[in-house]
Amino acid sequence: MIFVTVGHQMPFDRMIRLVDTWAGQQPDTDIMAQIGTSDFVPQNMEYQKLLSRQEFDACLQRCSAVVAHAGAGTIIQVLGCNKPLLVFPRLGRLAETRNDHQIGTARHFADQQQLLAAFTEQEFIQKLDELALFRPARAVGPYASPELLERLRSFI
Repeated sequence: MIFVTVGHQMPFDRMIRLVDTWAGQQPDTDIMAQIGTSDFVPQNMEYQKLLSRQEFDACLQRCSAVVAHAGAGTIIQVLGCNKPLLVFPRLGRLAETRNDHQIGTARHFADQQQLLAAFTEQEFIQKLDELALFRPARAVGPYASPELLERLRSFI
């Protein structure tokens, strides 16, 4: 199963529409989407507007891959489960978020080969096709890396 999540703060109709269109061309692919307060109604995949923490965690454990917005909390949680992840940053100019901070987050983790990131709709569809074969470069543990801790100590 592919688990799709937009987080809980706002809808992300552009991503959900793209996944739903792709799902219509992949009838044998099991997809569960958490779509938030979207007005868009998916036709080609199972969905719920909101999930409880327990339901979210159960979907995350059960899935084979995750598709999400590029929110830092979602990324860290998925990488902690060592699941293949495709992120599609929300864009400020489309009023999907207040600014383009998710672009930098997506680029950082993609550069580390921790996830797949798509920055255009065409690239997103292409990477949906690649997701099943992607594996993160390394697992992310529950604690900060020694490198990060040292950088923080140096900064402070």
